Amino acid sequence: MSARRIDLVISDVDGTLVGTDKSLSPGTIAAVARLHAAGIGFTVASARPPVGLRGLVETLALRLPMGAFNGATVVGPDLAVIEERLIPEATARDAVDRLVAAKLDVWVFADGSWSLRDPAGAYTDLERRTLDAEPNVVADLSPLLGRASKLVGVSRDHAHLAACEAEIGGALEGRAVVHRSQAYYLDVTPPGIDKGGFVDWMARHLGIARDRIATFGDAGNDGAMFARSGVSVAMGNAEDAVKAAATDLTDTNDADGFAEAVDRLILP
Repeated sequence: MSARRIDLVISDVDGTLVGTDKSLSPGTIAAVARLHAAGIGFTVASARPPVGLRGLVETLALRLPMGAFNGATVVGPDLAVIEERLIPEATARDAVDRLVAAKLDVWVFADGSWSLRDPAGAYTDLERRTLDAEPNVVADLSPLLGRASKLVGVSRDHAHLAACEAEIGGALEGRAVVHRSQAYYLDVTPPGIDKGGFVDWMARHLGIARDRIATFGDAGNDGAMFARSGVSVAMGNAEDAVKAAATDLTDTNDADGFAEAVDRLILP
């Protein structure tokens, strides 16, 4: 149990803050309201694009900067870009070649849009619900690769995607960050930037120590965030490696694990 004062909570979204159905539970909404009432800041760091954070802002009364694309793009509550980093074009082209060779569906997030070639491909319906947005269907993704914020390899074969994470991540080491944000999504984001960098950014922005920040997550891309915060909470639905990296554990995202840990670990 945490005994230190927490000034800021940063949470992952999918698999953590929202349930499997992508909704915010009444318990989660109430827990964030209790943080606000206690004077504790709250924001999110997500693999989602900025548009995918829009629905959280009003419901959770978010007022602080948010980290989209695993922190590579920092936006305000109005979704206006504060800072942005893109994938170098040569790396983006190499990454897409490798994703295609691995027989993965490929999505490109660029120019504020979600672009793909097959609108009926795996998990497109889920992403529509998650983002509350339609994809930009194109015949050729190549013209977008000079302006890509994130690439995603998508597959229903979760074991294959885990193997691709290791193989493609190794091939692109130092040129991009490669992590699964879900069992079915392999994200490629700009080099040298991860959710841990967003923790550092928020600490500087608010003038607070990192050990006064608590982070919540469930996936491999949350480990960098855990390493940079004083308190880190892994969800009950997280993989064992993610749980091992956290200072504390809670229940699953479908059982109000976020709210339970906020009351037990964070609130005075």
